[in-house]
Amino acid sequence: MVEVFKTDVRSPTQAKRLIDQIHSTYTSYQANFDLDDCDRVLRVECPSGVVESTSLITLLRAAGFGAEILPDDVPASEPIVPAGSLFTC
Repeated sequence: MVEVFKTDVRSPTQAKRLIDQIHSTYTSYQANFDLDDCDRVLRVECPSGVVESTSLITLLRAAGFGAEILPDDVPASEPIVPAGSLFTC
């Protein structure tokens, strides 16, 4: 399973520290940040099961950062952007 979070992590140093903490706490998780995205996205994958989102958000908050789950669905009222289209945040 994959879960994607919006965060307020700003620096690569902060991201590296959090990734190390996530990987040591949740040994089956693979995590990475996209700090260039406007949502400073944290993507977490757990090949063997479910990502414990609440625990992960608690871990980030204990480290002094905010995080929330990004929904993966597109509301019916929004147009679907064709593959290959460019858009900005």
